[in-house]
Amino acid sequence: MTAPWKIGMFQCAGLMGAWKLPENTATDFLDLGHWLTMARRCEEAGVDFLFFADDYGYPVVGEGIPATALRGGVQFPKADPTMILPALAAVTERLGLVTTLSTTVEKPPMVARKMATLDHMTNGRIGWNIVTGAGQNASARLFGLPMTEHDKRYEIAADHVDLSLKLWEGCWDEGGLVVDREAGVYADPDRVREISHDGPHFSSRGILTVPPGPQRTPMLFQAGASAPGRDLAARYAEAVFLAAEVPALAAQIADIRRRAEEYGRDPRSIRCLIAGTFVVAGTDAEARALRDRSTGTRSLDDAAASYAFFTGLDLSAMDPDKPLDVDAALTQTGRTNVERFLGPDAPTVREILEEFQRNSVMGAPFIGDASQVVDQAQAAIEATDADGFLVQPDHTGTFDSFLDLVMPELRARDLVETDRHPMTLRERLSGSGSPYLAPEHPGAAYRRDLSERSVFA
Repeated sequence: MTAPWKIGMFQCAGLMGAWKLPENTATDFLDLGHWLTMARRCEEAGVDFLFFADDYGYPVVGEGIPATALRGGVQFPKADPTMILPALAAVTERLGLVTTLSTTVEKPPMVARKMATLDHMTNGRIGWNIVTGAGQNASARLFGLPMTEHDKRYEIAADHVDLSLKLWEGCWDEGGLVVDREAGVYADPDRVREISHDGPHFSSRGILTVPPGPQRTPMLFQAGASAPGRDLAARYAEAVFLAAEVPALAAQIADIRRRAEEYGRDPRSIRCLIAGTFVVAGTDAEARALRDRSTGTRSLDDAAASYAFFTGLDLSAMDPDKPLDVDAALTQTGRTNVERFLGPDAPTVREILEEFQRNSVMGAPFIGDASQVVDQAQAAIEATDADGFLVQPDHTGTFDSFLDLVMPELRARDLVETDRHPMTLRERLSGSGSPYLAPEHPGAAYRRDLSERSVFA
C-alpha cells in the first residue's frame, strides 16, 4: 500500500472562482460564519488542512488597476486571513490551518511573533506558506518601495527564513519557561537568550518574547516553481504546492527532491502537493456541464487581468497571433506563469488567454463522477511522485462537491488516513511522530537542547 495522500484545501480571504454563479458563496468572504462553516465541514470530512493564500497585490496594467479587474473581481478584493485563523481554531480540533506571509513585506521578527502566537492559539496546527509575494508590482506601489528583482527576492527570502528559524529555535531552551510561583521564577535566565543574526539582508540581536508553542517552528510550506523557488523549497520547506501539467510537475518534483538531498535533507521528507481542480458531480455529463458554466463566467479580459496579476505582463497590448514578446517576458513580478508559455512550441498570446480563461494558473482539471476523478488523480500521483493535493474551490466557492463525493471515494480506496485524532500539523503531514523540525532540517541546528519535549507539547 502506498503512503496515504495528504489533502489540503485552497482558499483566499477574498473573491475566488466563478463568483457570478448564483450558488457561489465567495462574495461572503467578509462574513465570519462563512469561514466557520467551511472549517467545520473540512474537519468533519477528514482533510488535513485548510490553506489561505494571501498577498497585498492586485492586477496592475500601466499606471493602475484595470477596470476589468474591478468589474470582474479578478484577484480583488481580499481580506487578511490571519485575522480569521484564531476563530477557525476555536471551532476545530484536528484541522491544520496554513496561511501566507510575504518575506518581501513582513519583517522576520513580525512573522516569528505572529506565527509563534498562532502555534499556541491552534494547539500546534499552524503552518506558514513562505512566499516572496504575489502581485509584486502592485505591492511595491502600495508600500512606496522600488521593485525588487525576481531572483534577489528569493535571496532575501532565504535570509528571512534563516533569521525566523533562529528566533523560533534559538531563543528558548526546553524548560526555559518555569512559572514557579513559590520560587518567584517565571523564566530561567540560563535558558533564554538573545539571538544574533548578521545576514546579507537582515540583521538582528534580540529575543522572541513568545515562548515556544507545540511545534516551536510552524510547519513550513512553499509555493513557487521557478528555479529559485524550487531551491528555497528544497532548503527549508516541509511541504510544497505546485501547479502545472503532469510532465512539468514530475520534473519540478524530481528537481526539488534532488536539491533537498544536496542540502543534506531526506528528499522524501518534503510533501509535494498538486494544486488540483476537481470538477465532480453525480455523472460525467453533469460534471462537464458544471465546467462549461464556470468557464463561461470568465471573459478573455478577465483572463488578461489575472495574467497581469501573476506576471506583470499586459497580454491585451500584445499581438494575439504571436507568442509572448521575449523581451517583455523578462518580468520581475513572477516567472512561473511566463516560463510555462515559452519554448519552441510556445502558444500564441490568444492561446495563453484562452488557457487562463479555462484554468488560470492550474493544470487541466480532473472531470467526471467521483470514481472517474479519483482514477485521474491516481494517475497523476503515479506519474509525478506527488504526495497529495491542494484542492481548489468548486463552482460554489467552497469544497462541498469534493467533500461529499470525492473524500468518501478516497476513503473507500484507502488513499487517505481515517485515524483523525488531534495532533500537530507537522505530525499529521510528516508522519514522523514528532511535532518538531526534523534533525537534518537547517532550523534544528539553532536549538541548543533537543533532549526534552516543550512544556507546551
